[in-house]
Amino acid sequence: MSEEVKERSNVSEELKWDLSAIFESQEAFKTALKELPEEVDTFSAKYDGNLTGVNTVVEAIKKYEEISAKSSHLGQYSYLPVSVDITDSEAQQQARHTSNVLANAAAKMSFFQSQIEDLDDTMLNAIVEIEPAYEAYIRKIKKSKLAKLDPKVEEALAQISPVFDSPEEIFEQARSADADYGTFEVDGKEYPLSFVLYEEVYMYSEDPKIRRAAYDKFNETLSQYKNVVATAYYTKLQTEKTLATMRGYDSIFDYLLLDQEVPQELYNRQIDMIMNDFAPVMRKFVTHLKDVHGMDKMTYADLKVDLDPEYTTPVSIEESKDLVKKAFAPLGEDYVDMILRAYPERWVDFAQNQGKRSGAFCSTTYGKHPYVMVSYTGQLSDAYTLVHEFGHAGQGILSNENNPLTSARPSLYLIEAPSTFNELLLTDHLKEEADDARMERNVLSKMISKTYFHNFVTHLLEAAYQREVYRLIDEGKSFDANKLSELKRSVLEEFWGDAVELEPGAELTWMRQIHYYMGLYPYTYSAGLTIATQAFLKTKSGEESVDGWLEFLALGGSKAPAEATKVAGVDITTDQPLKDTINYLDESVDRIIELTEEIDQES
Repeated sequence: MSEEVKERSNVSEELKWDLSAIFESQEAFKTALKELPEEVDTFSAKYDGNLTGVNTVVEAIKKYEEISAKSSHLGQYSYLPVSVDITDSEAQQQARHTSNVLANAAAKMSFFQSQIEDLDDTMLNAIVEIEPAYEAYIRKIKKSKLAKLDPKVEEALAQISPVFDSPEEIFEQARSADADYGTFEVDGKEYPLSFVLYEEVYMYSEDPKIRRAAYDKFNETLSQYKNVVATAYYTKLQTEKTLATMRGYDSIFDYLLLDQEVPQELYNRQIDMIMNDFAPVMRKFVTHLKDVHGMDKMTYADLKVDLDPEYTTPVSIEESKDLVKKAFAPLGEDYVDMILRAYPERWVDFAQNQGKRSGAFCSTTYGKHPYVMVSYTGQLSDAYTLVHEFGHAGQGILSNENNPLTSARPSLYLIEAPSTFNELLLTDHLKEEADDARMERNVLSKMISKTYFHNFVTHLLEAAYQREVYRLIDEGKSFDANKLSELKRSVLEEFWGDAVELEPGAELTWMRQIHYYMGLYPYTYSAGLTIATQAFLKTKSGEESVDGWLEFLALGGSKAPAEATKVAGVDITTDQPLKDTINYLDESVDRIIELTEEIDQES
């Protein structure tokens, strides 16, 4: 990413995604938005109070899915422009208007869920007999009916859902729109700074002076917004706790894990084992990183520096196509061709522009192709991000093609497995092409610093911190910005020990990630990577067929996580996959250190 970031209007169209696959024009979108309330009214008039016969219920579910798909298309079409340019006021207004229309529609449709949940098990079982594709949907209904509220309450909750989502928007506006990060100076030269520039560029700078000066200025600006962000976050969690209590849950954790279909045991094990068993491995890695760079100390600002920055391979967008083709080859020609459509059909927003949110994501919606947002700077690390998001895209397509809408979405516990599996495929391809010690070390260090550091450490530390905050809320306590900083610093100290100096600003990391506003999401990255690593190693060794992995991708939400992963040869009911993953990473770090010794002896 260049230091001068363009306005969105000055970016080439070829670098932007093409949303016409959702609606061919703005007019078509507006027509669909206008028609939706009418379709909902027709649906309500026909089925409200009339879900008495099995055939009628099956017919109603199908119509419900049609309306839900259309609502999803409208939501995606209105949200995506804001995600790439938060300064676009017209897009903001359209997104908010659409959100209100969808909330009204959801409120009027809420009777459907309530009345389906009122059906007895005999009727629910009969639905599955007539339409076996709805087995997963009915499985979830049987669980959700235990916590259902009065239909009028459900309607009211659906009506005010945009209010429940407002803390996330407040956070995004504070960090990306309102905050002015200004500039910082190093050796007489002035550098521009923004949230995205820090997260995507300066955090990885080879120059420790630039890296640390950017870190200081970045956190100085963040700290000015800590109280408003903490208040928004408290509002979000208090809302979740209230909803959990209303639905009869003693613990907010049980409430948030319901949709994931996993018990607290799996959630806690993922966090505890990595905090205890993987921390020594990462301390060993960052200490080696410090030694290779000749630094007197490893600070929090230095954690993302490349082990061998001079050897980092640039990868253009055009070159990324070839990487994708070669890396994904083990998954078969059909999978590769499916993903390569992303380039000519412009699924990806590669642009770097002002107002674009940081990070990357893949947005999937039923009946349409996925959309991927990245800020592509032309580095190998961007190729890793791209193949990660393509993993989500592939699962989204296969899940949607093989399941009805009501059971197409996989559990959040599984959602990061396909993305990180694809990163492992890329690493494996690059390792096979490595023909000397330095190249092999570069590939392995990329695997640790990109795939595992990001997903197994950064997001895991978010999860460990998040768990402490939720425990406060569960106990009826509150927090402010200072308490959040205290909790975050405590988690970082526990994980990094004496290996990393946590200078001022490290504690503000809780202000940098939108995942905290998405329930118990951060821990699923490490869960997904555990599944992906185990499945990858088994397919690589020939113990499992790649067909099992492709079958897993196509399951969607048709099976609960413990059953779904078995299709890919992974048993998440035991701690073995996690132990195997940590062992694999320990061996990889040892190999990196070995290769450094070889390189030093040769030079």
